[in-house]
Amino acid sequence: MELLEKVKTLSLLCGASGAEDAVRRHIISMLPAHAQHHTDALGNLIVFVKGKETPKRKLMLAAHMDEVGFMVSYVCDNGLLKFTCVGGISPSVLCGKRVVFENGTVGVFGVKPIHMLEGDKRREFPAVDDMYIDVGAASYDEAVKLVKPGDTAVFLSDFVAFGDQIKGKALDDRAGSAVLLEMLDEEQPYDFYLAFTVQEEVGCRGAGAAVHEIAPDYAIVVETTTAADLPNVSDDKKVCALGEGPAISFMDRGTVYDPALYRLAMDTAAQHGIKAQPKRYVAGGNDASVIHKSLNGVKTLTVSMPCRYLHSPACVLHTNDIQACADFVKKMTEVLCNA
Repeated sequence: MELLEKVKTLSLLCGASGAEDAVRRHIISMLPAHAQHHTDALGNLIVFVKGKETPKRKLMLAAHMDEVGFMVSYVCDNGLLKFTCVGGISPSVLCGKRVVFENGTVGVFGVKPIHMLEGDKRREFPAVDDMYIDVGAASYDEAVKLVKPGDTAVFLSDFVAFGDQIKGKALDDRAGSAVLLEMLDEEQPYDFYLAFTVQEEVGCRGAGAAVHEIAPDYAIVVETTTAADLPNVSDDKKVCALGEGPAISFMDRGTVYDPALYRLAMDTAAQHGIKAQPKRYVAGGNDASVIHKSLNGVKTLTVSMPCRYLHSPACVLHTNDIQACADFVKKMTEVLCNA
């Protein structure tokens, strides 16, 4: 399966934090026979890849399976559902959008109509507490036949290619998961581990368990990150730009990365003619925040595909960045296994 087809297939699966089962099952179905794997108690999928040689250093590649989503918190008498966000989602991307629950039930976000609002309320985005999910039920009894408190939903969104870009939900971090799967399409020079982690969007919880099991010397976190390459954003806050290759982090809100490892990464990309860019604004965080300070410390690198409109039903990636990320991760794997 081609890399972009892997991204598409994974993007369309449902897997909010804590409910990654469908994503994990699909990834397992994609593993070659020689890849040893198991699922830990939290739901992380740990894969051992046997290469031609045993490396000097143990390496873990990590990408998270979960996506931001929603959990039903209360069912109203009229059949409407109150909910909470699972992960960081701006209310501005919810109004009028569709969701789908794990059992296939479809709903839409609703809010009080604008013509019933007064004054400044007309110009404000409604708070999540003022919104609801409508699943077409006319009563409490009808609603609970479809969904119940604790059930999770994700954005219902199609996958579209336009120009050299793609649009879809959950590209954070199904694109990273696809890059990890790409590592299995050919024999590798060294042994390494893949960790498809759970619950990154609610506090990088799965990564903590995975890193303690694998106990790596090095880790590469394969992610997406906010691209603010937009007309109304000043150059120093654009973070990264689509089409300029994966973004290599020197610092984010969860990690100050090893300077020598950051420079090695940038140099490796340049030496092999792989387009890459620094992540130019200190923002966000990912599984590296847990991995790098686990055990006795793990030298950790994060490589991220620039993504516009993160945590929305319309995440946008550049296809060249996805391929460049895959090429870079393969080269960096060789470098770190032999470090």
